[in-house]
Amino acid sequence: MDQAVSLAHQNNPDFLAARNNRRNASVELRSAYGALLPQLSASLSGQYQQGGQQFFNGVSLSSNSDVMQSQYQIGLNYRINAATFITPRVQRANSAAVNADVAGASESLTAVVKQDYLTALQSLAQAELQDSLVANAKAQLELAQARSQVGTGTLLDVRRAEVALSQQQVALLNARNQNEIDKLRLFQQMGVMQPVSVQLVSNLRVGDPLPALDTILALAHRQNPGVVALRAREHVADLTVDREKTEYTPTLTLSTGIGGYTYQYRDPNFLVNQAQASTASARSSCIATQEVRQAVGLPNTLPLCSAIQFTDAQAAQLRAQNAQFPFSFTRAPASVTAQLSLPIFDGFAREQRLQESQVARENARYKVKSSELALNADITAAYLSLQTAQQTVALQEANAAKARQELDFVQNEYAVGLATFIDLSTSRTAYAQAETDHINAIYSYHKAFAVLESAVGRPLR
Repeated sequence: MDQAVSLAHQNNPDFLAARNNRRNASVELRSAYGALLPQLSASLSGQYQQGGQQFFNGVSLSSNSDVMQSQYQIGLNYRINAATFITPRVQRANSAAVNADVAGASESLTAVVKQDYLTALQSLAQAELQDSLVANAKAQLELAQARSQVGTGTLLDVRRAEVALSQQQVALLNARNQNEIDKLRLFQQMGVMQPVSVQLVSNLRVGDPLPALDTILALAHRQNPGVVALRAREHVADLTVDREKTEYTPTLTLSTGIGGYTYQYRDPNFLVNQAQASTASARSSCIATQEVRQAVGLPNTLPLCSAIQFTDAQAAQLRAQNAQFPFSFTRAPASVTAQLSLPIFDGFAREQRLQESQVARENARYKVKSSELALNADITAAYLSLQTAQQTVALQEANAAKARQELDFVQNEYAVGLATFIDLSTSRTAYAQAETDHINAIYSYHKAFAVLESAVGRPLR
């Protein structure tokens, strides 16, 4: 049975799915602690813009060259409020509740496997009883045939013995079939395929000593997985109410970051042509001004106007300055932002969430109380049932022994002609019923013991 329970915990898909909830709870707890740290983000973007006329704030801007731009940003953001500090406590409590749920699922699986194991053993015992009854029916048929041959019996007794044997063989087939079905159900709960020629064994005994009822009740209130899980959920509900109350507190947000950008004309001579045009315009303006001064007899520097030239070195420098895209970034000015926000009114949404969390907390407390009351009743009922089952086993064992003695006595009387075959059939039927009741009483005892252990949440033997 212990091997079956161990295999079930390793392979039962429903239990494994429930156990996976631990992973989610672990990630949620880590995320809650992660909220205590600042958030870091990085971005890199690029843009291509076709040349032409554009409007910005009502001002017409035009460019005869396509433009390529890129930008990077590394930002640090830190947001903190009272809920930031209480959320890890909530998630720790939730993780404990999930572990309690998994423990409850484990105990439930253990209980189911034990019950199915005992059921398979019970049907195996019934099948073995039918084996012995078939052997007994064959012996009765041989005895009826022997009596018929020596003239002390009748052909009717032979026919009755043949019918009884056939009926017993049918009962044996049904018992064997039921045992195979019970084993299939057992291995289904274990989550593995049934091996060929598998044998179920058990060293369970009737009459193992039990602690007092008060001791069992106190132990169950401490260790019953269902009650422990509900208490953990109640603790989560308490902390959730505290977290919802923090929505009335302010939130501090700090942010800073570094960044840069590039701006490049796709035509490498665009800036050169602009500079050349600007230089030529400046030279022409200089010449015109100096000619006017010369015409009115004022001193002029007309020869110096010819010195206004756009050189190849300047053109190369402009081309080099234009070649920025995509990674020759110009550093953007750094900035630090601090913001303190306090929610004033959000349409009673906070009040709704707080009220819902308070109701959930009260419901969790009611569930704990209800489960404790139910646990008291279940433990007491299982304890009384176990005591009754133990007494029943003793009585059915005595009945089976008496039925066996009666059958042996009637068989001996039939062999010497002092009893009829009907008396023999009646005794065999009574014996079969007594043995069946004895087997059922034994496994009812073991099942009641398993129910009590499941309610307590730990083995008792």
